Amino acid sequence: MKMETDVNRFRRIVRGRIKENLKRFISSGELIGRQGNKQVTIPLPRIDLPRFQFGGNQQKGVGQGDGEPGDPLNQGQPQPGEGEAGQNPGDHGLEVDVSLEELADILGEELQLPRIEDKGKKNVKSRKFRYHGVLKTGPEGLRNFKRTYKEALKRQISSGDYSPVDPKVIPIKEDKRYRSFKIEENPEASAVIIYMMDVSGSMGDEQKEIVRLTAFWLDTWLKRNYDNIETRFIIHDAVAREVDEQTFYHTKESGGTLISSAYKLCEKIIKEDYPLDEWNVYMFHFSDGDNWSGNDTNECMLLLDNVLLPTSNLFCYGQVESRYGSGQFLKDLEKHFGENQEKVVTHQIKDRDGIMNALKVFLGKGK
Repeated sequence: MKMETDVNRFRRIVRGRIKENLKRFISSGELIGRQGNKQVTIPLPRIDLPRFQFGGNQQKGVGQGDGEPGDPLNQGQPQPGEGEAGQNPGDHGLEVDVSLEELADILGEELQLPRIEDKGKKNVKSRKFRYHGVLKTGPEGLRNFKRTYKEALKRQISSGDYSPVDPKVIPIKEDKRYRSFKIEENPEASAVIIYMMDVSGSMGDEQKEIVRLTAFWLDTWLKRNYDNIETRFIIHDAVAREVDEQTFYHTKESGGTLISSAYKLCEKIIKEDYPLDEWNVYMFHFSDGDNWSGNDTNECMLLLDNVLLPTSNLFCYGQVESRYGSGQFLKDLEKHFGENQEKVVTHQIKDRDGIMNALKVFLGKGK
C-alpha cells in the first residue's frame, strides 16, 4: 500500500512537471522523435524531494558561526563552470514514459479543451470485454494464476502444510480463482483528419516544421476522443495531390498557388471514402496566405459553403507566417464567414510559440 501511495505521488509530481513544461514540449518537437508503442518518452529535470542536510561543526557561515544579514548562501562553494576536472558522475535528467492518452488528457486540462461529441456510427455498436472481478468458478482460460497461488499459499500456511525448507505450493480446486468479465456495447466513433498544406516556394522548412508540430498535437487530442482515426494528406501549389505523411512534410515546390485545387481533392476523398452518417470529418489547411487570384478565392468560398462544411465537423485554417506570403487568404476567410459559421476556425501562427494558442483555438469548440 505504501509503495502504491509513493507511485501515485511520483506520478502526480511528474504530471505537474509536464504541465509546467508543456509549452516547451509543444514548440520544440522533442517528443515526436521519442514515440514508442502508444507512449512518449518525456525528458524531465531531476526530481528531488526536499530534505535536511547536516554539515560539520567546523564550517562557518550564515546560521552557523559568523555571518551578517544579506550575506549570500553557499559561500566558498564551487560555482557552475568553475573547478577542476573530476571523476565523479554529474546530475542527470529524468526520462519517464507517458501514454499518448495521458498526454492528451494533460493537454486538454492545460488548454481547458471540451470533450468532443461525435456524430459517428450511432447505430453500430462495438463490443468490448471488460474484466472487473474474481470468481471461484470459470473456464481454465480465464484462471487468475496469481490469485490462485495466493489462495493455495494461505490455505497451506493456515493448515500447517507449508514448509519453508521445501516451499511447494500446490493449488486444489477450492483455491482456484477466475477472472470475471462483462460485455460493454458502445457506439463506434470514427474520424478522418484531412491535412492540406501549401508547398509553394514561399513555404520554407520552418513553416513546415510548425505544421508538423501542430499536427502531432491535433492527432494526439483527436485520437483520445475517437476509437478509430484515419489521416489523409494533401499538398498543393497550383495543382493538388494526395501523398503520404513523409512526403507531406518534406516536399517543396516552386510554382504558383491555387488553393481551390486542394479543396476539390478534399471533396473527392470525402465523397468516395467517408460517408456522412458514419464518419466525423476534420479538415486542417495550412498556408502562408497567398492565392493566385481573387477568382480562385471566390471558388474556395463556394466549395466551403456548398460542399465541405456540410459534410464536416470542423474546418480549420492555420496561416503560418512567412516573409514571402501576403497573408491575404486569412483576411478573405474572416471577411466571408465572420463569426456566423461555427464550423470555420482561423488562426495566425506566427512562430513555434504560437502553436499552443492555435491548438486551443482549433479544438476549443469541442466539435
